Amino acid sequence: MAYPIQDKLVIAVASSALFDLGEADEIFRNEGTEKYRQFQRERKYDVLPKGVAFPFIRRFLNLNRAYPEQEPVEVVLLSRNDPDTGQRVFYSIQHYGLNITRAAFLGGKSPHPYIPAFNVSLFLSANATDVQQAIAAGYPAGMVIRSPITDHEEDAELRIAFDFDGVLADDEAEAVFRHGDLEEFQAHELQKANIPHNPGPLSDLFKKLAAFQQLEMAKEQQDASYQRLLRIAIVTARNILVSERVVTTLNSWGVMPDETFFLGGMEKLRVLKQLKPHIFFDDQLTHLESAAGSIPSVHVPFGVRNCDILLWSECSNY
Repeated sequence: MAYPIQDKLVIAVASSALFDLGEADEIFRNEGTEKYRQFQRERKYDVLPKGVAFPFIRRFLNLNRAYPEQEPVEVVLLSRNDPDTGQRVFYSIQHYGLNITRAAFLGGKSPHPYIPAFNVSLFLSANATDVQQAIAAGYPAGMVIRSPITDHEEDAELRIAFDFDGVLADDEAEAVFRHGDLEEFQAHELQKANIPHNPGPLSDLFKKLAAFQQLEMAKEQQDASYQRLLRIAIVTARNILVSERVVTTLNSWGVMPDETFFLGGMEKLRVLKQLKPHIFFDDQLTHLESAAGSIPSVHVPFGVRNCDILLWSECSNY
């Protein structure tokens, strides 16, 4: 009997994020649809290499193995392929032992309209247009940045790192900074220190991950030897002087990360190299370009920092 998807923390992933489709994509761009279809059919049983999101998705799905009664998470495949050309993806999913059983094949159309149908708290893709359309429609999405894949099988812990402004929270503070300076930004945030930020595009994901933290804490109380499977971190360019509103916001949501870094403009990569997250979300490509060489990174094209690439009506307000 199918369990209700509305009760789960659901991540939707495109095949371009889960696997490395570079060779097939090059054929599609250079030789067209029919050559691409032929290529995928001929290699139906050739296992695809792991993509940027693979280590994250594998560990995310493993959360269900630790909590078989609750089965708190699910991954859905949202694909631009049709079921025919998508068979290679499903064969690869089975080869790697990923428990992904639901999928939507859109035959070349953007998957983003189906995000709410599957109760998705995060959509990951390597297709920039699909991600931008999802964000513009108000859905949680991120574009994986091509980077080397490291997936240590013995490392069972799932580590997720988030920027704060424009990712977990809205971009109100960033809009102030863009049109002012650091002093104006700090004055604004100090004045509103006791007023929570409005939620950003990945706030729902963050809150539901925090609910899983509660499961882990309960298990720790029952078994002192239990090793947690999930670590959540916030890595923000804010300094400690403007930290209070971050804490106010998190408290209003009833959540708190395991680790929080207020870097005061310091390069984030210096912390990320030590933290070693399996995925890092930021709304600024400049922060991700340096990290992508060693950290699986995701661009969240939301808000004032991304008005140059978004067809987003609210950008006219800036």
